[in-house]
Amino acid sequence: MSVPTRRRRWFTVCAITASAALIAIPPSAASGRGGAGPFGVRTLGQLAKERQQSVGAMSPHLQAKDDDGGEADEIAEGADQYAEARTSPGVVAPGAYGAAWRDLRNLPSTKGSWRHVTGLPYNSDDARYRDIDSNSSGGSGNVTGRMAAIAADDDGYVYAGSAGGGVWRSRSGGGHWRPISDRLPAQSTGALAVDGSGRLWLGTGEATTNADAYLGSGVYVLPDPHEGTFSPHRRVGGDELESTTIHQLRFGGGKVWAATSEGVWSHSTKRLSGAWKLEYAPNPDYLRGGSKAGDPAAPYKNITNDIAIDPKDPSKVVLAVGWRSGDDYNGFFTKVRGVWTRITSGLGDLPADADGVGNVTFARSADGSRYYAIDQSPEQLNTNPDSGLEGIFVSTSGSPTGPWTKIADYKGLAADNSALTSPGYMPGVQAWYNQFLTVDPSDPRHVYAGLEEVYETKDGGSTWSTVGPYWNFGFSCWSIDPAKQSGDCNATTHSDQHGVAIGRYHGKSWVYVGNDGGVYKRPVHGAQDADGHATDWTSLNDGTIDTLQYYSVGIGKDLDHGGLTVTGGLQDNGQSVLRSDDKVMGSNFGGDGGDTLTDPANGCNIAEEYVYLAIQVTQNCAVNDGSWITDPAKATSYGVAPADNATGEARFIAPLAADQKNASTWIAGGRHVWVQTHGYAIRSGSEWTAVHDFGAGRVATAVAASGGKIYAAWCGPCNNQGFARGIAVGNADGTGWHDIALPVDGTVPNRYLSGFAVDPKNADHVFLAVNGFSRHWTEGPGAGVGHVFESRDGGTTWKDISANLPDVPTNSALVTADGGLAVATDLGVVYRAPGRTTWQRVGDLPAVAVLQLKTSPSRGTLYAASHGRGIYAIKLRDLD
Repeated sequence: MSVPTRRRRWFTVCAITASAALIAIPPSAASGRGGAGPFGVRTLGQLAKERQQSVGAMSPHLQAKDDDGGEADEIAEGADQYAEARTSPGVVAPGAYGAAWRDLRNLPSTKGSWRHVTGLPYNSDDARYRDIDSNSSGGSGNVTGRMAAIAADDDGYVYAGSAGGGVWRSRSGGGHWRPISDRLPAQSTGALAVDGSGRLWLGTGEATTNADAYLGSGVYVLPDPHEGTFSPHRRVGGDELESTTIHQLRFGGGKVWAATSEGVWSHSTKRLSGAWKLEYAPNPDYLRGGSKAGDPAAPYKNITNDIAIDPKDPSKVVLAVGWRSGDDYNGFFTKVRGVWTRITSGLGDLPADADGVGNVTFARSADGSRYYAIDQSPEQLNTNPDSGLEGIFVSTSGSPTGPWTKIADYKGLAADNSALTSPGYMPGVQAWYNQFLTVDPSDPRHVYAGLEEVYETKDGGSTWSTVGPYWNFGFSCWSIDPAKQSGDCNATTHSDQHGVAIGRYHGKSWVYVGNDGGVYKRPVHGAQDADGHATDWTSLNDGTIDTLQYYSVGIGKDLDHGGLTVTGGLQDNGQSVLRSDDKVMGSNFGGDGGDTLTDPANGCNIAEEYVYLAIQVTQNCAVNDGSWITDPAKATSYGVAPADNATGEARFIAPLAADQKNASTWIAGGRHVWVQTHGYAIRSGSEWTAVHDFGAGRVATAVAASGGKIYAAWCGPCNNQGFARGIAVGNADGTGWHDIALPVDGTVPNRYLSGFAVDPKNADHVFLAVNGFSRHWTEGPGAGVGHVFESRDGGTTWKDISANLPDVPTNSALVTADGGLAVATDLGVVYRAPGRTTWQRVGDLPAVAVLQLKTSPSRGTLYAASHGRGIYAIKLRDLD
């Protein structure tokens, strides 16, 4: 994969993490401390230049088989690689997660209960952390994990569907949340909708990022959403929609319609049993049971995005079909003489050609007089360095067949006091990922549209206001003053919009938006300042809702307050830091937080990975009042990335570890295995030494070290186009490096190697965690069986110790002080007690992925970083 292509892939997912973008940074700061890092001093203009350099690298009719440097250019990089780890070396058959969840629930349980560590507000603008690599003061306030869908009613009930942490309910117009889908086998939300009788419908499987990353288990109905919770017994239909993603649910003519990753389906809303009906699939040979179901391109050949139903005649339906990167099947379809047929004319300004139709969202006015649409264009994505947005459109006839008139484009939205005015990063640049659209029920000309930002028109699209700017950096009202949230600017929402709903509470109408930072609301007829920015956004992320998507966790002693400091890296919400006396968590690093190292002896010694091994280090928890703006010497975070970061030769979330016998020796993995021995006193990337080279095209997937002995796993290619993996072992001083000859008999499966756990008493005794699914579910060469393996001779030979462990993707492992073994899986944590050979389920977490495990400095408490429900802890002595 070329470096420009890789950087573009990073650029499209990251929600731009430049905390001081568009600020007048002193030249000395731009070249000084932190200047090489990915946050503070990196401006939107610099990021835009990277996008401009990559435009044209993709063809308008990109196929999924072009994965290496092709279609993934427009997929969120994190989700793409998250999927690779679970699907390689082939394609996973439907039903794998459902079976794994059933098997996991049937495991015997340990004693003890999880304690929720991060169940308190998380303030992205915490005034304590205004350091050079932080986004604090941007204006987003309290945040939580990504919200994919929102629903609301007129009784003050609000429902928030998260990317990986389930569905949550508020009875008070937002806030005081409670989870209501914990019993389901899938915690990923694709769509939420309240029907005319007040029932809440849930489509599982998030469709905003990647067709493989967050698969669902179907559609569920909650008859009394004010009181009840979702149950597996309330699934609509059979297993037709299992292992799909669901983009939208729409109602009309006594049916519910579902736009999914495997075509458009319908079902009666009255009789919920019986199979779903496949209405339309553009390439049915690629569906399950089809002749090409095992093709690597299969997940991308039947993508559908939305359904528009004519309010005057529910038999007239328009389907928005198409893969975001572009494919010949993209377009709008309607029935002609009983056959679904592409609409080739009569749409007006709305494109009819495949190159112009990508991700699409429809919205209808309550009185049926108007239809609105957002359209992302594959052609624009591939040729326009500024935006992938084709436009926002209206059909004033009220018919989804049009004719449609364009009422907004990216240039016009940028001119409406948007924060995204730099060439190369303008409104709609991530329209393949960010979209919502809704119409005020009381006014068909009053519309809210979500892209990276939130826009509002009160006159049917003649004029627009950026009521929810991306952030406040760059506006004249902004300052880094720690006495204020965001200078003199009003609070805004988090960036990257996904869900929207309008509801009433105490007689007042509110608009609720869901994005990469959680849930926000404002009055539907709210106030704006002179620039058209809303003055009345309220964050609803009050700490009772925790859908934070952690990649990592770190624990160290809090020397200032006693107790412990807990940190962790998050998807698009930076690095959280929770000190022992905190009532609110703070954010000391911005952007995507990846792996993290925290000094057990001093929890304010922290190393935080961004993406591609962009590592920052601080020795004071990154506490800063922002004075580095005028005096760069006062920055307290330092960019210390090894050289593989500059070349892009590392995983999006790359492995980082400390030697468990010497906390000052760190190991980082990209194309090379890197070692540095200065611990948290490191101040430059030049202090890293490459001790091993995997070779071009290969990158590290896991590293671990004990007493100077290093284990490193790699993949390359890492997708299902020729997937390969291996293990290398050597010493931190650069000696003794050699590749392990993994046996051809499949003892260690040909799947993604995701983690090592080294016995602290014997460095030659090591455990290996293997991701993905076994050959029972995975159609690919050498998928094998098993998920946990043991070596007692330094990795030369391996034994499968999976025993009764369910067939579930396994992410990491940890050897406890007494010789037990804890393993993090995509569906929770399992444990093998010392001297035992079988596994037990730890606690009662919902079906959420746990990506990393760490212990407290005393090694008495196990901490779990979940990718959707925050951080949890459990006393190890309570397990037995």
